[in-house]
Amino acid sequence: MNPISLRTGLRVVSAEALGTGALVLAIVGSGIAASRLSPSDVGLQLLENSIATGLALAVLILILGPVSGANLNPVVTMLDTLGHRRNRRGLLRASAIVLAQVVGAIGGALLANLLFGEAMAFSTTERGGPGVLLGEVVATTGLVLVIGALVRTGRTAHMPWAVAASIAAAYWFTSSTSFANPAVTIGRMFSDTFAGIAPASVLPFIGAQLIGAAVGAAVVLALFPRHPRPNHP
Repeated sequence: MNPISLRTGLRVVSAEALGTGALVLAIVGSGIAASRLSPSDVGLQLLENSIATGLALAVLILILGPVSGANLNPVVTMLDTLGHRRNRRGLLRASAIVLAQVVGAIGGALLANLLFGEAMAFSTTERGGPGVLLGEVVATTGLVLVIGALVRTGRTAHMPWAVAASIAAAYWFTSSTSFANPAVTIGRMFSDTFAGIAPASVLPFIGAQLIGAAVGAAVVLALFPRHPRPNHP
């Protein structure tokens, strides 16, 4: 690998770690703040949490998109790799990015604990059951559909607000409150607070997310079968 490619790869991996960490910091931190500011109103807590998450996600995609594409999600990275980079180098690149996303997510949760003086402990919040897991399938399907539709119709300029809006909205219409992200799911395991998820619930959630990713990809291919043709002058 030449030095330029190496530097580019390091920038991509660093951006994905930083971005995913910042996203989890926003999710967990706003969850802690919401539970303290509105201790007797869970609905208001969720509203505060979803608004902060959506705004942070939009800003992160806008800032980091030019550096790494701002995947911030192993599902998105995996689908992008399957669609465009199926060789050994592409798989190694994707593996490095996913690892960076997971490490960043854990770091974001731990930083949120430190900021709010919370104990460093695994979450005890069990999240599961058929309805909740179906909610994760639906949430991830929707996320993949939004991203895939914008990419395949050449409207990626709308990605920041569209992805952020889809996640913030899915907080409310899915029973799982829309994690839709394996790295974020793992990160949230490291905070026993409002946004946490117990370790025993993590693998079922990730399984549901992978199913949702497959369903979403199939829907995208069915509705948008070809990439848009470039506009030549």
